[in-house]
Amino acid sequence: MIPLPFAKDRRYAVLGLARSGLSAARALKESGAEVLAWDDSPKARAAADALSVPLADLTAISWEGIEGLVLSPGIPHSFPKPHPVPAAAKQSGVPLISDVELLALAVPEARFVGITGTNGKSTTTALIGHLLQQAGAEVAVGGNLGQAVLTLPRLGPGGIYVLELSSYQLELVQDLVCDVALLLNLTLDHLDRHGGFDGYVAAKERIFRNQAANNTAIVGVDEAPGQQIADRLEGAPAKLQQISVERALPGGLYLQDDWLIDDSAGRQERLLDVTSLPRLPGRHNAQNIAAAYAACRALGFERETILSGLASFPGLAHRQELVAERGGIRFVNDSKATNAEAAAKALSSYDDIYWIAGGRAKEGGLKGLEPYFARIRRAFLIGEAQDEIARFLAGKVCADCCGELRTAVRSAAKVARKEALPGAVVLLSPACASFDQFPDFEARGEAFRAAVSALAEEEAA
Repeated sequence: MIPLPFAKDRRYAVLGLARSGLSAARALKESGAEVLAWDDSPKARAAADALSVPLADLTAISWEGIEGLVLSPGIPHSFPKPHPVPAAAKQSGVPLISDVELLALAVPEARFVGITGTNGKSTTTALIGHLLQQAGAEVAVGGNLGQAVLTLPRLGPGGIYVLELSSYQLELVQDLVCDVALLLNLTLDHLDRHGGFDGYVAAKERIFRNQAANNTAIVGVDEAPGQQIADRLEGAPAKLQQISVERALPGGLYLQDDWLIDDSAGRQERLLDVTSLPRLPGRHNAQNIAAAYAACRALGFERETILSGLASFPGLAHRQELVAERGGIRFVNDSKATNAEAAAKALSSYDDIYWIAGGRAKEGGLKGLEPYFARIRRAFLIGEAQDEIARFLAGKVCADCCGELRTAVRSAAKVARKEALPGAVVLLSPACASFDQFPDFEARGEAFRAAVSALAEEEAA
């Protein structure tokens, strides 16, 4: 745990004892703070008690003398209905804070890169972390992706924390200063939690809060809300870098004919052909590449160092992850695509797709995927939603109901081998939740990987 010396002999309440809340409670306790921790789940309380985290029912305490309420991101404090504990804290004048804020207070000498957006946050965060590691920087990656921030190593003055930040985390930010802050994109999401789209945009925009002249704000401007934020930042002290994958952007970083162009110095420098990075396919990943490049340049790293690191990025697990290539067929694990919008990004990235889809249906089903049906050679359906999906695809895409994932992988590979089309892809991009057959999308992705490995063993036998 990262030491929190400012917390010694002070009182903190902690609500929510999952990953971030539990680490915050432990870090505060180990730093000499008096901790009052609670979770509405008896199971979570039992797990915290086993780690000697002091428990107290926060609905029945006096808030006098409490320095702050550390609130887990998933707990509402405004919309759609505030949880009674943060409501009581607010009424008593006790500030609501997050584990990210505690980290910023604990290591002010480190540098911070914050990444947010509706889509692409995790890939961009992992990509920046990889680029910095390849460049020899001292770096730690976490936040909404991977490790809770207070379980990361304590970095020295040259260290860089690369943090994925959700709107839930950002709405609690007060003192965090991002040396480089990135907003990738904004589309409709989490509207109930933020009281509508304006509240969601306002939460995301807080990533630029507190930035000064020696900081950089990077904004994707392919949607109107992003452009509006960029326009507002024009008068801010931080350096502004705009990025686009839809249009030429004088003075910015943009995509043109699959080439990433840097015009920040007015020279329209051609950086790289994004199609040369097979582990980052598609237009959405071009935006991630542009954002990561801009962030690393803002931190002072050289162009060639960054481009070299891009070429060695292994990809992010379960997000268009290339798990194998056999006999000219690529096997791609996009298990993280739990809805149609996410699956669209994968379907738009390949031709001649043998598509594995299904699971527990999400609201809206596969609506919106129709423009990509021409890319699909055949669909192989699994899980609770397979019959519903088969009816939706009838007359549009040939489909087989396979039931289980391993059967779908075997069937898709067999058809792909028979048709022998160059560039063929067996793609798991389910457009459904995993909970009918798997505990989470990670387990579903690992099952896909195992099924692909089993194919190799069968072929070798």
